[in-house]
Amino acid sequence: MKHLLTALLGLLFGMSAPLVVAQTSPPTPTAKRTSFKPGELWYDTDGNLINAHGGGLLLVGDAYYWYGEKRAQHQEEGVNVYSSKDLYNWKYEAVALTPATEAQSDIAAGCLMERPKVVYNQKTKQYVMWFHLELKGQGYKAARAGVAVADKPTGPFRYVSSFRPNGNMSRDMGLFVDDDGAAYHIYSSRENYDLRLARLSADYLTPTTQDSLLFAKHREAPALFKQGGKYYLITSGCTGWAPNEASLHVADKLFGPWQLLGDPLTGPNAKLTYGGQSTYVLPLAGKKDAFIFMADRWNPKDLKDSRYLWLPVQFRAGQPTIDWIEQWDLKYFSKQL
Repeated sequence: MKHLLTALLGLLFGMSAPLVVAQTSPPTPTAKRTSFKPGELWYDTDGNLINAHGGGLLLVGDAYYWYGEKRAQHQEEGVNVYSSKDLYNWKYEAVALTPATEAQSDIAAGCLMERPKVVYNQKTKQYVMWFHLELKGQGYKAARAGVAVADKPTGPFRYVSSFRPNGNMSRDMGLFVDDDGAAYHIYSSRENYDLRLARLSADYLTPTTQDSLLFAKHREAPALFKQGGKYYLITSGCTGWAPNEASLHVADKLFGPWQLLGDPLTGPNAKLTYGGQSTYVLPLAGKKDAFIFMADRWNPKDLKDSRYLWLPVQFRAGQPTIDWIEQWDLKYFSKQL
């Protein structure tokens, strides 16, 4: 960069200077990880920063797939997918969903595709992605849900459609598949004042009219999970990129009524969700009552460098609790038994 600036100054002010193009070396593969370090830089197996924000995970066979927003410093560039068999070390697979080159497309380059979540439909044998879509050049006016499908977990996903579910605004969102295979779309609506839940069609591509208001408390960033026959929901307040206090609700049925339990986080900085915002709660396969809380520590000055907070969910007196732990591994869940 220094040589390039010198050359440019020479062109501007008549100075003679050779133009030297700085050489950039490829990233160095990182050492194998054996633990989680919430909030620290997290590199993939090629040595690049993991770029999968506002994301969610899907288990296929013995491999996990992590889908998240591909972010530049300020722009959004589609949806990335990574794979891992141990949850610590992630291999970059591909851009799972790429913005379209056609200017008339709903997902034309310059649009926003946020909080992507992927589920597998056993009947259609398709991987189905839902995401919050904002059209190019419209800010957050469109407030749509977008849908794409793929034949394999790494994609490429093919864009299907976008819409306002049953005419409702749809922003921050999540997907949930219940034990009976029924899928649900949970989403912030009415300028984020309402949180709604819609059961999806059998192919998971559209909402049914079974669409209900859960509560109107100006909440977003929903992360829904099930344990012990009860449904739990972690959400965030609406303060832009700034962190705020999380809340936990519980219900015996998905459509409620939902009871507020309070803030599930404890310890220093808990009232600001440790500087992060909820995105997903991962149930660990093969481990009873083992869940990982996933959050993003957003950095609006450089969104690509937004950090990931992964922390274990504990159950105290039958209620989910999330403590801050500087470093931990999956053996933690065995110790809790």
